[in-house]
Amino acid sequence: MTGEPPKGIIVVLHGWGANSQDLASLSPLLNLPEYQFLFPNAPFAHPYVSTGRMWYNLAQEYQGQGLAESRQLLIAWLQSLESSIGLPLSRTILSGFSQGAAMTLDVGLTLPLAGLIGLSGYMHPLKKIDTTSPPVLLVHGRQDSVVPIQAAVSAQQSLRSLGVAVQYHEFNMAHEIRPEVLPVVSNFVLEVMSR
Repeated sequence: MTGEPPKGIIVVLHGWGANSQDLASLSPLLNLPEYQFLFPNAPFAHPYVSTGRMWYNLAQEYQGQGLAESRQLLIAWLQSLESSIGLPLSRTILSGFSQGAAMTLDVGLTLPLAGLIGLSGYMHPLKKIDTTSPPVLLVHGRQDSVVPIQAAVSAQQSLRSLGVAVQYHEFNMAHEIRPEVLPVVSNFVLEVMSR
């Protein structure tokens, strides 16, 4: 950092069973040095991975347990960034991978953020949203066996039906973030932050 305040904040939410360090190695590869990256840990310990965290439980018998609490915690934390970093939500991009992408769409569509990025994710059933929802980038792998491509297709259709501006990209990959995804993400960040 040059001592200058960042141009914007990029929050990255990890997936189920990962933790805040899981996606941290991506930030230098995105080549966005003027932006501050934040990698929060999900609030709950993962039931099967000792170092893993989760936004809510995906195990069959506890399906969705913790979602309401995570939603509240995440919204409060995002709203606190303005006072701690000095940038408004309108200069913040919320992004996530897998379960983190689901949380990104769940929380992000209700906040005045600059943009939302969902990587290999899915969407919770939507309540009505404000018509001024931020633009969304969805990226998914055609060979994803964890979150099938149909989840991304239906998320895209739901968002468009609500009037949300969506950029949608499919890649020949599994449940992962491959190098060819990174320029798509960087371009989206630069595009929405130039508005």
